[in-house]
Amino acid sequence: MADRLSSKGVDEIEDLAGEPVDLIEITGVVKWFDVAKGFGFIIPDNGMQDVLLHVTCLRRDGYQTILEGTRIVALIQRRERGYQAFRILSMDQSTAVHPSQMPPIRTHVQVTPTSGLERVLVKWFNRTKGFGFLTRGEGTEDIFIHMETLRRFGLTELRPGQVVLVRFGPGDKGLMAAEIHPDNPNPVSRAH
Repeated sequence: MADRLSSKGVDEIEDLAGEPVDLIEITGVVKWFDVAKGFGFIIPDNGMQDVLLHVTCLRRDGYQTILEGTRIVALIQRRERGYQAFRILSMDQSTAVHPSQMPPIRTHVQVTPTSGLERVLVKWFNRTKGFGFLTRGEGTEDIFIHMETLRRFGLTELRPGQVVLVRFGPGDKGLMAAEIHPDNPNPVSRAH
């Protein structure tokens, strides 16, 4: 392993505690990366399980963020919960796709909106699971929102209590959001 790394101009690889680290070089594509959460995942070309990519790894190697679809060459290490990127060797963003340029819904049923544009509250949203629920208020049916719908309209995240504008319609299991827009294009952050 050390010989292979030396050929790349890296004499000795150590983790932050100064311990030697057993590393594997992979190439792959960024599945998704969320700057707010500080992590995302790489899909290795060799069929291995997804690799965690933490923002500290990006920043240590001189990058601030990375877009979905970016080709990447990285050194990874086995951790307790799976593989994690240790060092970014190179990235090619020519294959990257900005969320607003993504194709229409890929993973769930397309919904035909039957409502007008309505202001609703985010009840909860889990980006890792890829979905959440919106509410028009007490006594109304919740509205399911899928991550692909957010991506299609250029959004990356929803926060509980956030106000958004949606058009929705009936789905197989209840109401589903077909379109989503920020209520305020320049939201002001509030302390919790």
